[in-house]
Amino acid sequence: MPATNAPLATIRTAERPRPDRPSEDRVFVIANAVVVLDGASQPEAGERNGGWLADTLGRDVAERLSHSHDDLRQILADAIAAVAKRHDLKPGAAPSTTVSIARWNDEVVDILVLGDSPVVLLDRDGGLHQVRDDRLHQIASHQRQQLKRQAGYGFGFDDRDRWQTLVDAERSHRNRPGGYWIAEAVPEAAAQAVSGRWQLEDVAATVMMTDGVSVGVSRYRRPSDWRSAVEIAMADPAGLVNLVHDAEAEDPDGIRWPRTKRHDDKTLAVVEHHHG
Repeated sequence: MPATNAPLATIRTAERPRPDRPSEDRVFVIANAVVVLDGASQPEAGERNGGWLADTLGRDVAERLSHSHDDLRQILADAIAAVAKRHDLKPGAAPSTTVSIARWNDEVVDILVLGDSPVVLLDRDGGLHQVRDDRLHQIASHQRQQLKRQAGYGFGFDDRDRWQTLVDAERSHRNRPGGYWIAEAVPEAAAQAVSGRWQLEDVAATVMMTDGVSVGVSRYRRPSDWRSAVEIAMADPAGLVNLVHDAEAEDPDGIRWPRTKRHDDKTLAVVEHHHG
């Protein structure tokens, strides 16, 4: 996607869907904000899947960001409520999506993360700051490991029964205390998002990604660390996306890195903040 120039930042994005189905990732860019979403894959077929919710909710959030200065949690809560009402979505039965938002003005950079689409900030002194929400991965670990053990005999998502078992286990913990919080049909989930604020003058760049990209560092060690990932992303966003994809391609049967999918959707956004 071409760069989008704004008075305070240059924004570049890169996307690569998994080869076998349309991407359920979405990225939305306005002059002073970026929204990255990763819709959850689900076994039941239908138009209202995770990608549909990521697209529908992302558009609503981006529209609100374009004319509202409200707190990011409030903007997300209002968007979830509006989409749920408009489409009659029911808590626990609706598709879900992660949501990460970066918004900046002349003074500050605000970050919100709900679900496992992390954000990494590079400050002007070279320090790295991660904003991440890993609560989902602490839920239903037994069912997730069962899916991963299918590696070498077909990936876990090829087994629809076990996949459905995982989805059911996750849904039983969704958007409730002691579980995990995600964008679905419960506006109150937005209040549980992880957030951070930095002075704009201290921030060099903001790097946002879905877990299809972040797993490159956290699991594959491709690249080996977050500093290398940020450097690659700033030089060539598509280069980081392709590096992670190529790592998965080197392990086509999931032997080295047991996982539920051979390839995941990958979306990356790089915001370089300019200073006078």
